[in-house]
Amino acid sequence: MNDSNNSLIGKTALVTGAARRLGRATALALARAGADVVVHYHTGAAEVQTVADEITALGRRAWTIPADLRDASQAESLMDQALQKSGAVDILINNASIFPSDSVLDLSPETLADAVAIHATAPLILSRRLAAQGRPGAIVNFLDSRVEDYDPTHASYHLSKRMLLALTRMLAVELAPRIAVNAVAPGLILPPDGQDDSYLRNLAHTNPLQRYGNSRDITDAVLFLLRSEFVTGQVIFVDGGRHLKGKTHG
Repeated sequence: MNDSNNSLIGKTALVTGAARRLGRATALALARAGADVVVHYHTGAAEVQTVADEITALGRRAWTIPADLRDASQAESLMDQALQKSGAVDILINNASIFPSDSVLDLSPETLADAVAIHATAPLILSRRLAAQGRPGAIVNFLDSRVEDYDPTHASYHLSKRMLLALTRMLAVELAPRIAVNAVAPGLILPPDGQDDSYLRNLAHTNPLQRYGNSRDITDAVLFLLRSEFVTGQVIFVDGGRHLKGKTHG
C-alpha cells in the first residue's frame, strides 16, 4: 500500500493498546498516512511516550491516555478524554488485548470476565461513543485468525474474540450508513513475548502459504479498510490461509 495516499490527512484515530506490538505499529502507520493519533495504554508509560514522540516526529499530533479497559467507566472516560484533547475522533482501532492461558474446563469466571471486558465490552462502548458524535467514521477491530477454528488452550481469549467477531458484524449493520465497521484477523505475525523469530519459523508449516508475516502485513490491511468507501462487515484474515484449515464453528 502506498503511504503517500492522503485520504487520512486531517483525521484523528484512537488506537487502544498502542504502546506495544501491533497497536504501536498501527498507530505509527496511521501517522505516516496522515492521521493524528490518540494513543491509549494501560501500563508502560515510557513505551507509550516513545510512540507519541515518533508520531510527532512524523509531523502529526499525538495524545496519550491511560485507561484500564476492564473497567467500563474507564472505557467511557477514554473516549471523553480523547474527544476533549483532539476535538473529534474519526477512526477507532480496537486492538487492546490480553492472552490468558486456560481451557473451557478450568477457566475462572474472573478471567473470562476480564477477557470479555477488554475484547468485547470496551470495543462496544467505544464504538457507540464514536457513533454518538454524529459524523462519518470507521472502526477496525483486531480479531485472531483462530476465531474460525478453535484455540483450546486460550478459552477465555477465544470466547471473547468470538464475541468481538459478532459485534463487528452487528455494528456494521447498526452504525451504517455513517460508519463502516470491519476487522483484521492476524495469524502468525509476531512471536509471543520472550520468543524470537524461530518461534514463527517453526510454525510456518501450519498455514497453506507455509510462511509467516510481519506487522506491515497487518497495517496494510488496516489502511486498506480505512481507505475503502464500500466495504463494511468484513474480516480480512492476514494469516497465510490458516483459517481455512479448521471450521469448528461451521
